[in-house]
Amino acid sequence: MDLRKLKTLIDLVSESNVSELEITEAEGKVRIVKGGGAVVQQPAAPAATVGAPALPAVAAAAAAPAAAEVPSGHVVKSPMVGTFYRSASPGAKPFVEIGSQVKEGETVCIIEAMKILNEIETDKTGTITKILCENGQAVEYGQPLFVIE
Repeated sequence: MDLRKLKTLIDLVSESNVSELEITEAEGKVRIVKGGGAVVQQPAAPAATVGAPALPAVAAAAAAPAAAEVPSGHVVKSPMVGTFYRSASPGAKPFVEIGSQVKEGETVCIIEAMKILNEIETDKTGTITKILCENGQAVEYGQPLFVIE
């Protein structure tokens, strides 16, 4: 992959809400992670890695502190990959706050995936004790969003 194309990809990732990008071509594989400061380019033959150290070790190290903090109570998890939003529009009041009473089936946030806004509903009645994501944050499938007690 030529350096101009690689720089363009890095610029696109840094200017967007995308947190990670991986592209595989005949010449090799490139993975760009926003905020991780690492770019790995692998040739088609899996024997050598050019660039920074392998990212799985970085990802495992970053995941270790998150795994240590297991929240108590019922955790509402993301059913999809997308962008987390606490309210229906940028200036609107958030669906829930810490201390909000929620009923099963009530909308607690929106996750935008492929330009479609998906309302995420709680699957338990209770009180919101923790909000685990920031507004506009990219979320993964199964990532904890809220804690209800």
